[in-house]
Amino acid sequence: MQRVVVIGAGAAGTMAAIFAARGGADTILIERTKDGGRKILISGGGRCNVLPSRLDESRYVTDSSPNTLRKILRGWPLAEQIAFFEQEVGVPLEEEVESAKLFPASHKARDVRDGLLDLARRSGVRLLFDTKVTGLQRDGAQWLVALDNDVPLRADSVIVATGGLSVPNTGSDGTGLNMLAAMGHTIHPTYAALTPVCADNSAYGELSGISLKVSLTATSEARRATASGGFLFTHRGYSGPSVLNVSHVAVRARHDAASAASISVQWTAHGEAAWTALLQPHGSRQVSSVVRHELPDRLADVLMAQANVEPTRKLAELTRDERRRLIDTLVRGPLPWNGDEGYKKAEVMGGGVRLSDIDPRTMESRLHKGLYLCGEVLDAFGPIGGYNFFWAWVTGRAAGQAVAAG
Repeated sequence: MQRVVVIGAGAAGTMAAIFAARGGADTILIERTKDGGRKILISGGGRCNVLPSRLDESRYVTDSSPNTLRKILRGWPLAEQIAFFEQEVGVPLEEEVESAKLFPASHKARDVRDGLLDLARRSGVRLLFDTKVTGLQRDGAQWLVALDNDVPLRADSVIVATGGLSVPNTGSDGTGLNMLAAMGHTIHPTYAALTPVCADNSAYGELSGISLKVSLTATSEARRATASGGFLFTHRGYSGPSVLNVSHVAVRARHDAASAASISVQWTAHGEAAWTALLQPHGSRQVSSVVRHELPDRLADVLMAQANVEPTRKLAELTRDERRRLIDTLVRGPLPWNGDEGYKKAEVMGGGVRLSDIDPRTMESRLHKGLYLCGEVLDAFGPIGGYNFFWAWVTGRAAGQAVAAG
């Protein structure tokens, strides 16, 4: 019987352990925290966005081969993943139609984490909590897994599912990445992804707490990202799904001294033509009445000031230049920023082990036989909305099935 050690009881690791044990492997799941799955518990505001209800493969970001990424994503179709959670884990899912997200019907993230761990135990997985892996090396035909203050474990195969660097207080400290780099794997530059953006002393500084739906475009010399959805003014800058989904462009530009990134915002669903029509002369209506009808009052006032348009001016009195400045501000206005919240608040890490280092069907390292990688250590991430759990589930399952097959 194959002995398999899985390092990391997060989303990918627990899934890998379940399928390894189900395939007949003697499976040990090692977790450095006392309970595991802490990112599951905090995801979705404590509700856990298990999966997207629709998957758009093009929304994933990687510095590796997009073709390899697609091969991995197609290893476990969305419909089958949904059925697994509902029928095997015992967690009915419920769609939030507006956001195309799937949550547990109970809206409790703990049901997802506990359901997966319970299924792992029922499948025969042995769990070792409060156990830290300090080293990993080949020893003849086997692997030697060194543990902190314990006897090393021998294994025929090892699955590394240690996560990345995001939300370090959940136990993510980069240990797995360091081990893999020391073993010769190429690590594409890592960075905080899906993280809030900061803006000190901006014109929006007094708008904290205001939320609305916008469309954002972040552009640098090397990258471009667009996103629509929720947007929130915070005490430090901006957050919300639309901001998180374009933040990687800004973060990477900050790390690249030769690059800079700009963010532009369309503040409403109205494009240029719609605003042109709305701002046409109409009786004695004032500019402020039109703009405030479409936007929160305080934000509307700031935008009119940015465009240097007097709110009390009648639409009929607007000059062509004033109308143009206002429309530009509303449709493609600059969003000032000067930093980000980093890994502390990042939903996920970007970068990681390049995908060409693994077999996309099995997640086995091309450098070391019997070594498998899954989850956040790999160079790929998706947008807010269950995409990163999808990645964890599909890579974890592929690794688990492969080690069991020997």
